[in-house]
Amino acid sequence: MLFDSHAHYNDKKFDPDRDELLSSMPENNVGLIMNSCSSLDEVPLIFDICEKYPFVYASVGIHPHEVENVTEDDMTRLKEYAKNPKVRAIGEIGLDYYYDFSPRDVQKKWFARQVEAAKELNMPVIIHDRDAHKDCMDILRDCNVSEAGGVFHCYAGSVDMAREILDWGMYIAFGGTLTFKNSVRPVEVARYVPLDRIVIETDSPYLTPVPHRGKRNSSLYVHYVAEKLAEIRGMSAEEIENITYENAKRCFKME
Repeated sequence: MLFDSHAHYNDKKFDPDRDELLSSMPENNVGLIMNSCSSLDEVPLIFDICEKYPFVYASVGIHPHEVENVTEDDMTRLKEYAKNPKVRAIGEIGLDYYYDFSPRDVQKKWFARQVEAAKELNMPVIIHDRDAHKDCMDILRDCNVSEAGGVFHCYAGSVDMAREILDWGMYIAFGGTLTFKNSVRPVEVARYVPLDRIVIETDSPYLTPVPHRGKRNSSLYVHYVAEKLAEIRGMSAEEIENITYENAKRCFKME
């Protein structure tokens, strides 16, 4: 059984066939899905999806692209949304210095605030870190993220960075990029991370794995990530599927 630990089924790219696609998941060995949130405006649709599909769970959080106009009132909204029993994490939150859609000082402020909110709520975090490794790690260290736990989504850091993340009790997520031809560093990290700390994801509709790269992604393709991990670790795909399924359940406190 597969657990896609990061997807965005509220995305407009799924408007034409969202129900048909999600209805097909159980028959395709996808047992659980975490629908990650980028903006609080997305939450009503995410909750509708979660209500309709028992195997879909949610996070709530504000992506670094969306934080420029955030206020303390939004933190209050986030905490209210987090009371929904389908919400199992705060995210995706973090820093994105690749696009810089929000000023960096603003990104850092609201990243830290949301980590503190996660600790207050006793919920894990889902971390987005793009081209911002040092500042991201500094903030998580300063905020003592180990009190919350969580997962580094679409991990792109080094083995050394992963070592500290693991020391915090967090998980490392691998997605479609692991299957890309020139993904040397993700393969190195996938070889290093203990099996009980690995989860898999799609980031649907983005980052589609080989052999469907360039097409819209969905949880139907998460098995390609499991197969690549199995190849790297010298195991069967079924073993990786079962291990990562249980890991993600533990990460999101679903046991």
